[in-house]
Amino acid sequence: MCGIAGIFHADPERRVDPETLVAMAAIQYHRGPDGFGYRVQQDRGVGFSHARLSIIDLDEDRGRQPFVMPDNSIMTAVNGELYDYKRIRADLTLRGVKFRTKSDSEMVMHLYRRVGLEDAIPHFRGEFAISLYDREHDRLVLIRDRFGVKPLYFTEANGAFVFGSELKVLFAHPDVPRRFSDTGLFHQLMQTIVPGTTAFEGVHQVKPGHMVIVERAHGKLKVRQEKYWDMDFPLAAERPEHDDTDEEYWIEGVREHLMEAVQLRLEADVPVACYLSGGIDSCITLGLAAASQQSPVKAFTIGFDDAAYDETAIAREMAESVGADQDIMTLQADHLYDNLVETLWHTERSIYNTLGVAKLLMSRHVNEAGYKVVVTGEGSDELFAGYPAFRRDMFLHGLDTLPPAERASWEQLLAESNKLFSGAMLAENELDDPALTRLVGFTPSCLQPWLAAADHVPGLLAPGRRAALAGYAPGAAIASALDADMLEGRHPLDKAQYVWIKTMLEGQILTWGGDRVDMANSMEARPPFLDHHLAEFAAQLPPSMRIKGRTEKYVLREAMKGLLPRVLYEREKFAFMAPPAHTDPKKWAAMKALADQYLSTEAIEAAGLLDPEGVARLFALHEAEDTPVATQVQLDAVINHMISVQVLHEHFVAADIPRVARRKAEALGWRA
Repeated sequence: MCGIAGIFHADPERRVDPETLVAMAAIQYHRGPDGFGYRVQQDRGVGFSHARLSIIDLDEDRGRQPFVMPDNSIMTAVNGELYDYKRIRADLTLRGVKFRTKSDSEMVMHLYRRVGLEDAIPHFRGEFAISLYDREHDRLVLIRDRFGVKPLYFTEANGAFVFGSELKVLFAHPDVPRRFSDTGLFHQLMQTIVPGTTAFEGVHQVKPGHMVIVERAHGKLKVRQEKYWDMDFPLAAERPEHDDTDEEYWIEGVREHLMEAVQLRLEADVPVACYLSGGIDSCITLGLAAASQQSPVKAFTIGFDDAAYDETAIAREMAESVGADQDIMTLQADHLYDNLVETLWHTERSIYNTLGVAKLLMSRHVNEAGYKVVVTGEGSDELFAGYPAFRRDMFLHGLDTLPPAERASWEQLLAESNKLFSGAMLAENELDDPALTRLVGFTPSCLQPWLAAADHVPGLLAPGRRAALAGYAPGAAIASALDADMLEGRHPLDKAQYVWIKTMLEGQILTWGGDRVDMANSMEARPPFLDHHLAEFAAQLPPSMRIKGRTEKYVLREAMKGLLPRVLYEREKFAFMAPPAHTDPKKWAAMKALADQYLSTEAIEAAGLLDPEGVARLFALHEAEDTPVATQVQLDAVINHMISVQVLHEHFVAADIPRVARRKAEALGWRA
C-alpha cells in the first residue's frame, strides 16, 4: 500500500521536472514512509513517482517503484494490494516471463504486455490504484479498483495531465490551481458529493470500477473514462434458478466466498491484525482470521466514553471467544475535536461526524503497536443490506403484498430502533427528490437526510456563490452521475444498495472513514467483504436472503452462525459512529472553540466561502429550545461541514502547497 503520482505532457518534447515528481511523492510520505522512487522518460514527456509502504517484498531496492520494462516499453506505479499474485506470477513464469521482484505490483505490466488491457483487468483482484504508461501506443492508463477502496485523482493544467493518490499530490504541482468550485462547496456542506467529483475546480476522481485513458493528438490531450466493472444486480426476469426457498445454496455460497476473501487478505510479509467493533461484520472477519491462522490474532477496538455509542463489551466477548489478543483504545468525546484539523488534512473533504477523527487516532495507535495491516468489516452492509435505510426502502417499496397496517407497524419499529441516528442515518421527515425518484422510482432513504441538510446550504454560502448556484438541484446532479442502466428493472432493495454503493460507500465510508485516515498513519486496511467475487455472488441473492422479516443480513448471519456469540447473532444493526457534539457538553464546547476560530466573521470573509449571517442563523436554530433532537443531529453535521470547508481552505487554498511539498522532500532527504 503506497502513494502514486505522475505527469503526462500534451507536448512529448516538454521535459518533466524530476524535483516536482519527488515533491509529489514527499507530500504523501504518510502513505509510504519506507522509501520513494521516480522515473522519467524525457523523450516522451512523462514521469511517475511513488512513496512506498513495504508489505509485500520488503527488500528496499528490489521492491522500489515505479517499475519499468527493460526496453522502457511499459512503466507502472501501483498503490494497493493485488491478491492471488503468487498463482499469477507462477503461471507467467512458466510462460517465459522474467520477474525481477517478489512484489505483487510487478505482475501488472507483465499481464498488460501479455494479454492486453481489457484481458488483464479481470486478474486484478483487490484494492488498487494503477498507473501505466504504454510507450508503443503512447498512452497513459489509470485504473481504480471496483469499489473505490483506493483513491485516485486527476486534473489537467497548462498542457499537463497530473494525477496522484491524494489531492495534495496534485496541488504540489505548481501549475495546478487550488480553488473551490461552487458546486463542490455546495456538496461539501451537505455531505453527499456527486460521484467522480471533488470540492475543487477541475479536479476529478477516477470512478470506482473505471479506467481513464489519456492519449495525445495534435498537441492536445484526449481523456476518456471507461467502465470495466459494476455492481450488476440481475433483472427480475434474470433471477437465478436458486430462489429464496433454497437457503442452503446461498448460505454455503456466502461461506465459501467470504472465507476465501479473508484468507487472501491475510497474505503479507508483515503481521496482519484486525479492527474489531461490536458489529457482526468485524467480528466475522476476526473469527475467520482466527480460524485461518495458527497464532492468535491481534484485535484493535475503539471505545467511546458515551455508553449509548460504546460497543466494547460485545467486542470483548467476541475477542475472548476466538482467543484474540485484544487492544482497546477508549476515546474521550471532547478530545476528538482536538484532532479535527489534522484529520481534515488527510480526508481532503468535509466530515459530518468525528468518527473519522476516532479512526485516525486508532490507526496511529495501530502503527505505534508495530502493525501496518488490518483486516476490516467495511462493505458487509452494502452487500447484505445492513443499514436501516435499506430496511426502510424494502418495507416501503419492496413488499408489494404487505397490508397497509403491517407496513405502518414495520415503519414504526424501524424508526424506534434507530432513533439514535435520526437526522443522520435516517431522515427526520420523508423527502422526495424529483430527479432521483424519476431515476430510481423513489428517493433512496440513504440520501434523504443529506438532501434535507441541503436546504440549509444556500443560506450559508457567500452571496456571490449563492447567486451562481441559484436554482441548483443537488439531487439532480447526483442522479445524473448514476448509471440508469444499472437501476432499470431492478428490485427496490437492489436499487437502494446500488445508490448507496455509488455515493455513501465510496464518498464517505471508504474515504474519511477508511483509506484516508488509515493511511494517514501508514496503515493499510483490507476489507474482504469488498472482494469482487463475493460481491458478484451477493448481487444474485434474493432480497429475502438479505432482509428476512425483521432480520437484516439474514444470509450472512446464518452463514457465520457457528463463529458468532449468540448476542451478536441476534443483534440488530447498530451503526458505528462517534457521539454527535450536542450529546456532550464538553464535546459541544470543544466544537464551539473550533467554530470561534474558523467561523469568526474575519475568518469567513477571508476565505470567501460562507456568509457570516447565515452561519449565525444556523447556530441560533441549533440552540433554540424548540429544535427537535433529530434536527440537532442534522445541524451538528452541517456545523462540522462549515468548520471543515474553512479548514480545507486554510490547508489547500491559502497555503503554498508546492512549497510545502518541496520542504517536505528536503526534510526527508528525498531528492532527484
